[in-house]
Amino acid sequence: MTRKITVLGTRGIPDVLGGVETHCQNLYPAIKQQFDVDICVIARAPYVDYRHSQYKNIETRALWAPKKRALEAIAHSVLAAFSTVFDKSSIVHVHAIGPGLVVPLLRLLGKKVVFTHHGPDYERQKWGYIAKQALLIGEKLAVNYANEVIVISEVINQLIQKKHRRMDAHLIYNGVNNPESLAVETISKTLGRYALKPKNYLVAVGRFVEEKGLHDLIVAYQQSGISETLVLVGDADHPSDYSMRLKQLAIKTPNVILTGFLKGDALKAVFSQAKLFIMPSYHEGLPIALLEAMSYSLPSVVSDIPANLEVGLPAEAYFKVGDVADLAEKIKARVVLGEIDYSDFLRNYDWLEIARKTTSVYHLINKSIG
Repeated sequence: MTRKITVLGTRGIPDVLGGVETHCQNLYPAIKQQFDVDICVIARAPYVDYRHSQYKNIETRALWAPKKRALEAIAHSVLAAFSTVFDKSSIVHVHAIGPGLVVPLLRLLGKKVVFTHHGPDYERQKWGYIAKQALLIGEKLAVNYANEVIVISEVINQLIQKKHRRMDAHLIYNGVNNPESLAVETISKTLGRYALKPKNYLVAVGRFVEEKGLHDLIVAYQQSGISETLVLVGDADHPSDYSMRLKQLAIKTPNVILTGFLKGDALKAVFSQAKLFIMPSYHEGLPIALLEAMSYSLPSVVSDIPANLEVGLPAEAYFKVGDVADLAEKIKARVVLGEIDYSDFLRNYDWLEIARKTTSVYHLINKSIG
């Protein structure tokens, strides 16, 4: 029988903005590179330009999903779960608690399931009461019915131990790649598109949703009085009143630039030439964007939420979440810093090691995969 793992819960790969998406884009090619196993990542059709393709020897397949925030994840996950009946997979790896609702269904369909908990998404401000209840149920079902559970931070591990008495989860962090050298022309073209000068701008990366705290950042930036430009990389997957208000606030604030979603070399170019990275989030799992900024040796200012604190940056890098005045002061204090050597911090976030640890979890439930 073909040894195969099917992956669901991500919007898609490659180059789809999001923490789960970046996680999957890096994890599965790293597994394929080291182990003889077939892998198929099921994507949501609105986010990718293929129906059936390959990425670094990983099969990618797009299935229909409604482009509606409240229904997208669960509708797609149900469809993806039923599709696994016919794909000869021995293990299904489910990512995130929304798609986690289908874990019991997958077990009924005869699949062995690995579930990765990327964070308590019900804490995100964007969700209403019904959606939050659905996410809470998704977490409960996934944590209790998956054969094996992976958590990406000790904060999440403690959460599921206290809430669900799941004591045997595997702690496997997110990872980060070493920066690739970019051609001078690529950097110049990207920066020129937004009239940016090297080492003369601050950067924040994220979706335009409330919990990312970008509204706090714009106000704090204005209060800081610094001369450097503020670059906001991202947009909203689903336009909302909040995302429209955020864009209007950015447009009205001098020296704030909106780039929209960036991917590939364009995103790398913006990271490589920034002076300071800022993450004002109210909620994160284990933020890959922060790890990416650290890989570029960027000084950082981040909120003091548990997921950010777990990275273990110096105390002066943190500001009190939601405190605009504190954020403004931290920006002023750290924008004058040069590059920082994060090599000691980043040793825990190597994708090849993460791939080995993930494959060891597969071994626990299917000895034929290796």
